[in-house]
Amino acid sequence: MPLINALPYELSWQREPLSWSLEPLTLMAAAKTDLFVSPEGQAPVLNAPALLFEAPAEFMLSCQVQVDFRATFDAGVLFLYQSETSWAKLCFEYSPQQDPMIVSVVTKGSSDDCNSLFIKGQTTYLRVSGLGKAFAFHHSLDGKYWHFIRTFALGSGPVRAGFVAQSPMGEGCEVQFSDIVFKEAHLSDLRSGV
Repeated sequence: MPLINALPYELSWQREPLSWSLEPLTLMAAAKTDLFVSPEGQAPVLNAPALLFEAPAEFMLSCQVQVDFRATFDAGVLFLYQSETSWAKLCFEYSPQQDPMIVSVVTKGSSDDCNSLFIKGQTTYLRVSGLGKAFAFHHSLDGKYWHFIRTFALGSGPVRAGFVAQSPMGEGCEVQFSDIVFKEAHLSDLRSGV
């Protein structure tokens, strides 16, 4: 199993990528890979590669994400997972307008998909936080000042957190996750920028 020095937990593959490497963590997603449970009733797609660890109740996981954008919805993702119908993802994703953007998806039975803002370039920072009974998503341009995206709850029970690459419409997507920071701590203020 991969070992990442910044993470004090054992990692395991939920689904393996086409290829991967460390320093920085790099995942290559295969063609037509995604994580989405359509609210309109289409068949769920849950085949994107995911590298996960068992997360404590309170934590913050952040990293710089660089995506080799080629096709619509190519993305690098921070992921929270309980089951196939209870999970959430914070994505740095290629929009249909061919602009990188921040997208969040919260799935409780079906997926609630929300576009947030456009980002210039192929690199940004993402952060997921466990708040005890809820979770929060943030993004940052510099890894220092964090902009609030959304807060939400999942079901009760343990949560696994980690990294995903996806290419729902394309022929594959390479994603690098660098500057990984993990803190087992409580995020006290969602909107202060810390």
